[in-house]
Amino acid sequence: MVDERILALPCWRGDVTAAPLSGGLSNEIWKVDDAAGAHVLRFGVDYPFHHVNRAREAMASRAAHAAGFAPAVEYTAPGVMVTGFVQARTWGAADVAANPERVAHLLRRFHSEMPVHVSGEAALFWVFHVIRDYARTLAGSRHAAVLPEYLALSARLETAQVPLPIIFSHNDMLPANILDDGARLWLIDYEYAGFSTALFDLAGAASNAEMTPEQSLIMLKTYFEAAPDAALMQAFEAMKCAALLRETMWAMVSDLHLSAPGADYAAYIHENQTRLEAQRAAYQANYGKILP
Repeated sequence: MVDERILALPCWRGDVTAAPLSGGLSNEIWKVDDAAGAHVLRFGVDYPFHHVNRAREAMASRAAHAAGFAPAVEYTAPGVMVTGFVQARTWGAADVAANPERVAHLLRRFHSEMPVHVSGEAALFWVFHVIRDYARTLAGSRHAAVLPEYLALSARLETAQVPLPIIFSHNDMLPANILDDGARLWLIDYEYAGFSTALFDLAGAASNAEMTPEQSLIMLKTYFEAAPDAALMQAFEAMKCAALLRETMWAMVSDLHLSAPGADYAAYIHENQTRLEAQRAAYQANYGKILP
């Protein structure tokens, strides 16, 4: 029996079958088959607490398709987006870590080619602003006790950043957002896409895949077409901490405001806190203690 919400959409042709897809931490995702082929259906409304605007997501998704990075957007309505289904393998952390050059080439092309396809009001993603705003959302909640430490940590990590060109970035470089069809890589999920610098995508890819220092260095050398200097290397390592800090606080905010099928936000908080502490220790081993 197909969910009535799915059958009510006017975009299908002929008979419809549907099966839920796993992996979404904030959306409900389905694979839908009809006479025209296979599609991916996402149910998800605006999430102001996560700075997620579905109209902007649809624009970025269309831009990504025009630039050759994502499947076509076939239908949108409030709370609904349907895209083409890509017959491909979803990457895991081991795939990202084992392919630092491919990841670097993918991100370099994405950052340089996307801006000409993006339309409408410019959206900015600066992780340190996101962290500060998450702290406002979490104030007074059961997660509030860690906020003074997290804000002080974020402020110190922000001071380690270096000037870089503004590019259009993906900003959600989880391994599962990379698909491999055997011939090329695809990028999916554009909820957080916006203008930023390259380091957040690079650091996110590295930290989420737990790349070794050697793998990270290969990725950076490939992306920048030169070995990073000491300041850029420190900025990258600081941004890795910031990426994990943001992911931890994202999970805390989600724990308060979301209930996606199969999502365990408490476990995701713990997972990212553990990885954050490990990355923080590695950063301090190279650059000194961050906080008193």
